[in-house]
Amino acid sequence: MTNTLEDAISEGVILGMGNPLLDISAAVSEEVLSKYGLEPNNAILAEENHMPLYEELAAEDGVIYIAGGATQNSIRVAQWMLQEEKSTSYFGAIGDDEFGKRMTSCCEEDHVNVQYYVNPEIPTGTCAVVITGNNRSLVANLSAANTYKIDHLKDQKQWSVVEKAKIFYTAGFFLTVSPDSMMAVGKHAAEHKKIMSFNLSAPFLMQVPPFFEAMKNLLPFVDICFGNETEAGVLSEAMGWNAKKVEDIAKLLAQYTKETSRPRTVVFTQGSSSTIVVVGDESRIWTVDHYPVTPIKAANIVDTNGAGDAFVGGFLSGLAKGSMIEKCVDRGHYAANVIIQQSGCAFPGKPTYS
Repeated sequence: MTNTLEDAISEGVILGMGNPLLDISAAVSEEVLSKYGLEPNNAILAEENHMPLYEELAAEDGVIYIAGGATQNSIRVAQWMLQEEKSTSYFGAIGDDEFGKRMTSCCEEDHVNVQYYVNPEIPTGTCAVVITGNNRSLVANLSAANTYKIDHLKDQKQWSVVEKAKIFYTAGFFLTVSPDSMMAVGKHAAEHKKIMSFNLSAPFLMQVPPFFEAMKNLLPFVDICFGNETEAGVLSEAMGWNAKKVEDIAKLLAQYTKETSRPRTVVFTQGSSSTIVVVGDESRIWTVDHYPVTPIKAANIVDTNGAGDAFVGGFLSGLAKGSMIEKCVDRGHYAANVIIQQSGCAFPGKPTYS
């Protein structure tokens, strides 16, 4: 992954697919977590009992609305890091409503080429971002985001965006919506020797059989797999690997069935602890590296929501520049460090990374 792409960033070099959600973000007491049966630093899909939560957050002083969704966050951050007009693109489904218009406007202001499927019958998806101290709990009500179909992807206009891209990224959350779209892009990437990247995203995706089967079907086409230490542990259990150390799980995932000859790279973040990266060479010799995160004082942390998404965005920006793996990780750490000093997945001005 060294200098595989031209130094000049071409338009549409990175393409993301996912569930676009308008984040409704507010700081609340821990009583709210208990009231809705939520856990800090977790992500779940909304059920009927969670529906009043959205209005409750909207009524909070200081509530913030931000274009969100895991993959969309990463793509927006990658675009911010690259600072090149429409170097990133994004697919997903929204409603024909005010929330959808607000999200479209936000992404266009960020210079992302958004190619939404607009569903006129269902409202735009939302995500409750419940902040308690430095922790966050995400409750996603997919709504229109849940209606994305492969027909939109295969439309000539959208498929031309796929053909232009060199790097693809999608989060595991999209497995609940359109796994066939993910497979179509994965096969395209394998056939044309492009980079397919994927994020484990959340423990429940490996605990619900249909979602986990879809994940295992996609993994052979995945060149770079992201996750965190919690997701790594759940993956090991689901796979029957019985490995406990994050390094060992990363190595097993790196060696998992692969459709192409390119070795899989596995990147596991661990919060404030070092990021673990396993990379194989053409001889299938696997190396484990630890990269310390950018230090930050606890007093400077505003909101950890989007830290993992920001890391991926920074990492992808390095790939687009043809950077060495350590530089991609460094860019990821920088982006995450900036984002956790903001409220929500937002970024101030231009990046100062050099």
